[in-house]
Amino acid sequence: MPSKETNVQENSKESSSEMEIDSCTLKAMISSPSEKIHLRPMTLSDIDDFMVWATDVNVTRFCTWEPYTSREAGIAFINNFVLPHPWLRAICLDDDYAIGSISVTPVDSIRGEIGYVIGSKYWGKGIATEAVRLVAAEIFKEMPEMERLEALVDVDNVGSQKVLEKVGFVREGVMRKFMCLKGNVRDMVMFSFLPSDSLL
Repeated sequence: MPSKETNVQENSKESSSEMEIDSCTLKAMISSPSEKIHLRPMTLSDIDDFMVWATDVNVTRFCTWEPYTSREAGIAFINNFVLPHPWLRAICLDDDYAIGSISVTPVDSIRGEIGYVIGSKYWGKGIATEAVRLVAAEIFKEMPEMERLEALVDVDNVGSQKVLEKVGFVREGVMRKFMCLKGNVRDMVMFSFLPSDSLL
């Protein structure tokens, strides 16, 4: 999904995670629910899973994009944006269904912006937190030129702010009147994570 997609609600407390890398798939154990979460490249075969959360107005509330209304538009999005994206993964549980996505989009030669979105039925289970933790743990190895991973979150999107804080991102401050979101000029909270920072 595009950046500025950090719209999730996360309220659970997670213990430390066990992580492993399998080619371009990242895996981790999460404490609640007791199952594995993994990140893998999203493909066109994920269109039906994509439409479940991409059509949900609750999921897209803080996203830059409106809910999708047709399967054809979803297919076009996957073909035109997802497949050529430099780093975008589906968020999956053991059944491998794509319940959301997470991406790192280059901002310039040394910065990347993380964005993530998951289906509303999976909010509050620690899934988004573990997905962000997986990315923060590995992205600097995959992109050694990157010096800073950052996230911009709407000031009212408290759930996504909690996700980043639980992973160890530093809240740097509020960027006043920073971007126009669906016709409204919004304040955004800037978070960052550096290679030298420690995961929580």
